[in-house]
Amino acid sequence: MGGVGEPGGEPGPREGPAQPGAPLPVYRWEQIRKHDLPGDKWLVIERRVYDISRWAQRHPGGSRLIGHHGAEDATDAFRAFHQDLNFVRKFLQPLLIGELAPEEPSQDGPQNVQLIEDFRALRQAAEDMKLFEADPTFFALLLGHILAMEVLAWLIVYLLGPGWVPSTLAALILAVSQAQCWCLQHDLGHASIFRKSRWNHVAQQFVMGQLKGFSAHWWNFRHFQHHAKPNIFHKDPDVTVAPVFLLGESSVEYGKKKRRYLPYNHQHLYFFLIGPPLLTLVNFEVENLAYMLVCLQWTDLLWAASFYSRFFLSYVPFYGVPGALLLFVAVRVLESHWFVWITQMNHIPKEIGHEKHRDWASSQLAATCNVEPSLFIDWFSGHLNFQIEHHLFPTMPRHNYRRVAPLVKALCAKHGLHYEVKPFLTALLDIVGSLKKSGDIWLDAYLHQ
Repeated sequence: MGGVGEPGGEPGPREGPAQPGAPLPVYRWEQIRKHDLPGDKWLVIERRVYDISRWAQRHPGGSRLIGHHGAEDATDAFRAFHQDLNFVRKFLQPLLIGELAPEEPSQDGPQNVQLIEDFRALRQAAEDMKLFEADPTFFALLLGHILAMEVLAWLIVYLLGPGWVPSTLAALILAVSQAQCWCLQHDLGHASIFRKSRWNHVAQQFVMGQLKGFSAHWWNFRHFQHHAKPNIFHKDPDVTVAPVFLLGESSVEYGKKKRRYLPYNHQHLYFFLIGPPLLTLVNFEVENLAYMLVCLQWTDLLWAASFYSRFFLSYVPFYGVPGALLLFVAVRVLESHWFVWITQMNHIPKEIGHEKHRDWASSQLAATCNVEPSLFIDWFSGHLNFQIEHHLFPTMPRHNYRRVAPLVKALCAKHGLHYEVKPFLTALLDIVGSLKKSGDIWLDAYLHQ
């Protein structure tokens, strides 16, 4: 490591974690930047340097999530993802290897220091306003109305029989219930309901497993990466979708390299065939099962099995096995449409590309936009219409987004950041428009490069 008391001294052989009471070695950013390799990851939190190379595999959020911040200042990401910072700092202490040299800035690269300071002040103001405290009644009602819809759908078939009309009505109600389950498990995954992370996790396993048939660990593995680096290729799974769809900067890259696996200039059309209808039914089901088996998530597998057992035991007596399977597919296809349109209306039309190493606030705002709120849209989207606030403060309970939004708008106005709010239908149409634009860019580069 760098010599003790030698600012910016070249690191020597690794000596392990810093010893308690001993002066900390100091490092410059040019040294830290070298440690962003597989098996060799450093990061900076609150001006302290940590070697996470070996520990990353044990990180509760997954090695990729923490690894995506390799050789960066991860202070704001650290604060955004964790509720009890003092508790988490205990795990960081054994990984401490040094600190930034006094003359080094807290952030590497040309970042807006004043914006970073103002955002941290905004977060502190939100904490002082108790906006990170959940309303138990709000979330109890959410769970209650999900369970009520599950029961109502079964009662409709039980009382009216398995005809086309009651079956269609039951499928629609179950699809709405499943959509609302996505929202509730999303809240639990971000630990925004209970004070203790363990309670959030157990409740998420119930909602995601018993009520949906998916793995909570799989969802968190994907979704936390999305939050850490939204709209960044190879770091955000939601936009790493080539070669099926080309988004943002990938359009030019594929065009220049003469890659044509699909007719990308028509991707806005085949999106309707393989995007909304099949994401949940095919892609998520396969990916979810593979994750549970490969990662040996047996508890999640049992939770998922309990969902399928309940579903088919409930509906096979009315429809038989083929009919129950058809009902299941109908529900998955309907909820898949909801999932794709609601989750992507805030991201696909925004900037998508490679790592820019922005500060936390700038990176989140570049990749997100809001949709005009209303009581219906708030409920229907699970408050994901407040995507900007959600991305800036992932652990904030969603019922407080409206209260923090004016503070975020003021921050954006002060620093010239674009706080974008769209009408609901415009946001949906922009998904298709964005796909068409990317396809046209690919075609132009393909034909003229």
